Amino acid sequence: MEEQLKEIRRQLKKELDKNRYQHTTGVMYTASCLAMRYGSDMRKAMLAGLLHDCAKCMPGEKLLHLCRKQKIPIRDVERENPFLLHAKLGAYLAKTTYGVLDEEILHAIEVHTTGAPAMNLLDKIIFVSDYIEPNRDRAPNLTEIRTLAFERLDRAVFQILHDTMHYLNQKRGSIDSRTNETYQYYKELFNQ
Repeated sequence: MEEQLKEIRRQLKKELDKNRYQHTTGVMYTASCLAMRYGSDMRKAMLAGLLHDCAKCMPGEKLLHLCRKQKIPIRDVERENPFLLHAKLGAYLAKTTYGVLDEEILHAIEVHTTGAPAMNLLDKIIFVSDYIEPNRDRAPNLTEIRTLAFERLDRAVFQILHDTMHYLNQKRGSIDSRTNETYQYYKELFNQ
């Protein structure tokens, strides 16, 4: 696994811009810390964290083209906002380009942007790590969420979703139905 991580890091350093690569390694290390905290497989968390944005630096048209070519379903909101496809295509590339066959890792990559109702532990670790990694500095309530992440992971997931929905509603843009479904699931979980 160590050799696999080193090789993937070498490849990603060529594929991603400097800031995205720095973010990616930040997510990988944050995911490993959360995995240790919650008793999850640290190597799976590191691999999912490292590959979560492997398709992020592709332009929208390329994301759409590759998804069509690989018959990856594209929803209307993704057609309007192709950057959302980087998670689905990232899972596909993790499997086909980087040789990741573990379905749990692939699922965590696929849902790291929108989340999913009833996420498993690895899904939540990657979802939260993507939001709180050390290079992030603009999200509201970031200090509180970073603390929550290591105390009450589900509560951190809910707070991220709450803040994301608030941001998207203010922006008045399209809201992915998966994000809304995930928010409603965790909102009900906390009786909010």
